[in-house]
Amino acid sequence: MIALCPSRILTPVGFETERCLLIEDGRIVDVVPECPPNVSRENLEGELVPGFIDLQVNGGGGVLFNDQPTIEGIEAIGRSHRAFGTTGFLPTLITTDLEVLDRAMRAVEGAIARGVPGVLGIHIEGPFINSEKRGIHDSTKIRQIDDTAVELLASLSNGVTLVTLAPELAPAGVIAALAARGVVVAAGHTAASYEQTRQALDDGVTGFTHLFNAMSQLIARAPGAVGAALDSDAWCSLIIDGFHVHPASLRIALAAKGSDQLVLVTDAMATVGSAETTFMLGDRPIHVDDGRLAADDGTLAGSNLDMATAVVNAAEALQVDLATAIRMASLNPARAVGLEQTTGAISPGLRADLALLNPDGRVARTWISGIASD
Repeated sequence: MIALCPSRILTPVGFETERCLLIEDGRIVDVVPECPPNVSRENLEGELVPGFIDLQVNGGGGVLFNDQPTIEGIEAIGRSHRAFGTTGFLPTLITTDLEVLDRAMRAVEGAIARGVPGVLGIHIEGPFINSEKRGIHDSTKIRQIDDTAVELLASLSNGVTLVTLAPELAPAGVIAALAARGVVVAAGHTAASYEQTRQALDDGVTGFTHLFNAMSQLIARAPGAVGAALDSDAWCSLIIDGFHVHPASLRIALAAKGSDQLVLVTDAMATVGSAETTFMLGDRPIHVDDGRLAADDGTLAGSNLDMATAVVNAAEALQVDLATAIRMASLNPARAVGLEQTTGAISPGLRADLALLNPDGRVARTWISGIASD
């Protein structure tokens, strides 16, 4: 057993001082006011918080998952994001061929079997989306979901599978079939009406991928997917990088949903954790310009955002305290994909996935299953 004794520690009741976190065999034992005798104690300067969980990570460290759907690619992506406090992530594959999708899923299985730190499963964002709302996705790869695809999407042997699709284009019974097989289904890149989206929620959709972006908007007599999201109990992910969503829209989402249903994601591309400022997405060059990641025509292409920055941005844009912003990056995403009994908080019995924050919000150190970063 070891004891970590920081300046402050974020527990489910809020930030607490003069507390020590006890860890044994990679799991949290307890949070106590005094360190027990004969326990290895480490005093820490900073705030000890739950490690961040990112449900949408396209790349990092110069690696794009679509280009390197391998165990080594996943490991490189996870390593780059761990430096920013991310201790759990879903490598995310955007619209591509089913053969690449299959390889990516098998790579995730292999990464989990090998014990690659932080890998929780996979996020498959497309190709079952609406071309009208494709954003940067390759229109030539978009396809309708069918029984073969359902079997593939439900084939992951270990870890979470999150699928983002356009519900208005899914044949009757498909969403329910995926949900019944344990797949977490989110609506995104969709032109669905309010009514179509509500039906999808009844069928098994539980969340919305990057709320406001690439979906039908809320207007007076046609509330669209955004209206359905705000008028539901579903979780909604947000990219808070200063480019994807206006701060007023973010605060409207908070007012409608409450903080417990909002999930921070980065939608990070290969540039995060890398000195590179340009990469190819298929045959399209993508550039970082003053923090904004876009194609030559101005189309947003994911983000150059890391999770530590997302937390700081969320606290500022949403006008919430740091503890609330951190929960949106830890406990909320864990709940969204059904992992709250495993990770996402500093509570007895959960895995010791942790981040130590400096006063400026930068990450000084992380732990995954109790094992500290270098």
